[in-house]
Amino acid sequence: MSDATDARPYDALLLLSFGGPEGPDDVVPFLENVTRGRGIPKERLEEVGQHYYLFGGVSPINAQNRELLAALREDFAANRLDLPVYWGNRNWAPYLTDTLREMVSDGRRRILVLATSAYASYSGCRQYRENLAEALAALEAEGLRVPRVDKLRHYFNHPGFVRPMTDGVLAALAELPGEVRAGAHLVFTTHSIPLSQSETSGPDGGAYVTQHLDVARVIAAAVREETGVDRPWELVYQSRSGAPHIPWLEPDVCDHLEALHGQGAPAAVMVPIGFVSDHMEVLYDLDTEAMAKAGELGLPAVRSATVGADPRFAAAVRDLVAERAAAERGEHPERCALGALGPSHDVCPVGCCPARTPKPAAAGADSPYA
Repeated sequence: MSDATDARPYDALLLLSFGGPEGPDDVVPFLENVTRGRGIPKERLEEVGQHYYLFGGVSPINAQNRELLAALREDFAANRLDLPVYWGNRNWAPYLTDTLREMVSDGRRRILVLATSAYASYSGCRQYRENLAEALAALEAEGLRVPRVDKLRHYFNHPGFVRPMTDGVLAALAELPGEVRAGAHLVFTTHSIPLSQSETSGPDGGAYVTQHLDVARVIAAAVREETGVDRPWELVYQSRSGAPHIPWLEPDVCDHLEALHGQGAPAAVMVPIGFVSDHMEVLYDLDTEAMAKAGELGLPAVRSATVGADPRFAAAVRDLVAERAAAERGEHPERCALGALGPSHDVCPVGCCPARTPKPAAAGADSPYA
């Protein structure tokens, strides 16, 4: 009797990510890709690029995606999941269109997509679906057979995503001096987005904040259970990049650290629940900028680990693949989820996480390539 994981009808998994520069000469071209169509002058891009130049012009995200690819392939092989894994990016090589072209050349016809964003939002979900539609249109224009692509559900509350973060908080607490550890506040952080995008995220609006709050509650409760200490916590935001007159989610993490210091908090643990891996927003905005603010305040602070290529996350992806494949075969698989919200939808409905300017989006109910 076979105990292999059944991926039918899918014949490939695509890891879809943001991309990042891999050397100083890549920084401005990469930022031009990210900001294309927004009319941002090159001088401003050079200024933003200083964050990357502090790290040799290299974003860690590509190396981290290579580690995740290796972890996924190792887990799939160990659990007899016969599903090749490819990788494509929105903004840098390997570009999404090139990867999909390679997949078509390899004979792939039913593709599952894992985006490196766990939550519902325009930039974290719908925009990736738009990228997929644009890439599929390019293949169609080249006369290539267009594969069907489906996107894995949001995995923000899957145990294989949440539990590694919980362990990261416990490890971070252990780094604090003993005299401040018990009173440390938990500072859950995620990428700020415009209020307009937050309010329209998910099928019914407001999903971005609601999902993060649910994960924060689960982790805070697990840490309380493990340590016996009921710690104050709050969800805060970071990495704002929009025009000053456009309202974005607040408070900013640095402002929150100042507030904690003013309240007499003895220490803080920053918990980047909004990020899959330690990419630039984590290394600069938290490890550099926020830690500098904490040092200036004299507030003991540490930052907990992201999930990255944790084997439990790789196993979670395998579980999500098997779950979605079973659903496509008409079965009713068990769907793992922690917290109060339950498992997310498989197929994004029409109007989910809408763009300011409507564009075709694949891997959803409104896909032109269903």
